[in-house]
Amino acid sequence: MNASADVSTRMEVIDAYRAHLQAMADGDTGALDALLDEGFTLTHITGYEQPKAEWLAQMRAGQFAYHGIEEKTVTVKVDGDTARLVGRIITDATVCDAHADWRLQLTMDYARVGDTWIARRSVARNW
Repeated sequence: MNASADVSTRMEVIDAYRAHLQAMADGDTGALDALLDEGFTLTHITGYEQPKAEWLAQMRAGQFAYHGIEEKTVTVKVDGDTARLVGRIITDATVCDAHADWRLQLTMDYARVGDTWIARRSVARNW
């Protein structure tokens, strides 16, 4: 892959990631559903690996409310039709009635499906 195509591909992945963050902040579970693979899992800072449907249902029920997300850093490594993104964010969120600013590092695995980058997995940890 030439340098400009590499930059373009990395930006496509970053755009998918930023759309994911925006959908979280907007509470838009419909948009998240479209951005995430059917087998998507979110591993929380507690170590719990949560299936997509359960996480979105908890968002709809108000158990996860994202009030704002500030992106700090993002890196992407692309390998053909897969990519790994590592992003650091500060998330203003209420999780099960606990409101805080959460300093999270998300490691996200993406796969290209047609012309779209779809998130397959996200692992959150504190930083």
